[in-house]
Amino acid sequence: MNIVGVKKLKTVVDKAIADVEITDVHTHLYASCFGDMLLWGVDELLTYHYLVAEVFRWVDIPYQQFWEMSKREQADLIWKVLFLENSPYSEACRGVLTVLNGLGLDVGSRDLSAYRRYFSEKTMEEYMDQVFELSRVKEVVMTNDPFDDNERKVWLESYKADPRFIAALRIDPLLNTWDQVWMKLKDWGYHVEEDLNGTTLEEIRRFLREWADRMQAVYMAVSLPPTFAFPENSSRAVIIKECVLPVCREFNIPLAMMIGAKKRVNPGLELAGDSLGKSSIETVEYMCANYPYNKFMVTMLSRENQHELSVVARKFRNLMIFGCWWFLNNPSLIDEMTRMRFELLGVSVIPQHSDARVLDQLIYKWAHSRRIIADVLFDKYKDLLEIGWKLEENEIRRDIEKLFSQNFWDFVKKKL
Repeated sequence: MNIVGVKKLKTVVDKAIADVEITDVHTHLYASCFGDMLLWGVDELLTYHYLVAEVFRWVDIPYQQFWEMSKREQADLIWKVLFLENSPYSEACRGVLTVLNGLGLDVGSRDLSAYRRYFSEKTMEEYMDQVFELSRVKEVVMTNDPFDDNERKVWLESYKADPRFIAALRIDPLLNTWDQVWMKLKDWGYHVEEDLNGTTLEEIRRFLREWADRMQAVYMAVSLPPTFAFPENSSRAVIIKECVLPVCREFNIPLAMMIGAKKRVNPGLELAGDSLGKSSIETVEYMCANYPYNKFMVTMLSRENQHELSVVARKFRNLMIFGCWWFLNNPSLIDEMTRMRFELLGVSVIPQHSDARVLDQLIYKWAHSRRIIADVLFDKYKDLLEIGWKLEENEIRRDIEKLFSQNFWDFVKKKL
């Protein structure tokens, strides 16, 4: 047995965290067959919506003037304001620098032109390989929306599988805007009406089956507002009950619910204008209790929801909580949430996902999170050693493999 003592513990944990290959369970990335839908490069990093919201803390120009700029002009403005006129220590700014540094570029030079030259000499395919290698991510789960016309066209006409990119069927329009999208389904040959009668519900189930099968989706996913309630008298609740949950159970895939997003509280900021709110944990409890043969993956956007969500996860084996989503993806909050989850749930969580929208973000989001999770694990293992528990190095590696990959795959494949 290779017993680990306190003196070696930090080295063993850090190395195991550095070595582990990650399954990133939720991203907005795309395989290369989706073409320009896959975002990459320094200008995309700089115009990420986190930085767009941040730059408007400083600039006094009309929103429309900003959106009429070219991508390069937007990036120039953000670089000037957030990186040169202010110290870039926000997590979003720091992330850009972590990427550049990880690629071997001199961040101290502050030379945006040189960074652009670096990316201009890369092809998408070779850069993709480089990012997966640097981030030690072995596979990512995409967000795949059949209501997006550009994406739908790829799935129907030119999709080419890449084992690093796994599909998840995103159903936000179906659940949140049924009054607008039912005509699309009708145009596509589904015999639906706005009224959720028996025929319409069966056709929605047919739509979900066909797309889950076409994509080989590992779960269905939806982003939901803080006001989300179930059951309730709404088209969303009816479609969840009569269509989504039955098809998820039939395919033995989870329903991943990301709860707490308030869309477009500031419409002028477009995608950067979303906010958050505290949500009802009772809704999650109800779904887990009343649908025990369905699997649910849940992440919630409000910090105030995190403790009660962890407690609910202790009560239901069909619930897997995952990641520090969106505004929670900041070091202080990742540390806090990870400690609480480990203390309440042990190894049985998915501590993080990247939510990356730009390929390059895999580098910084996982570099930052690995370090935080390693520190938390060191403290937890140290607690065990101090009370006389013996730890083997292979047990530490086993736990870390579960946290960063195996827990997800075990839950996806689990039969209830």
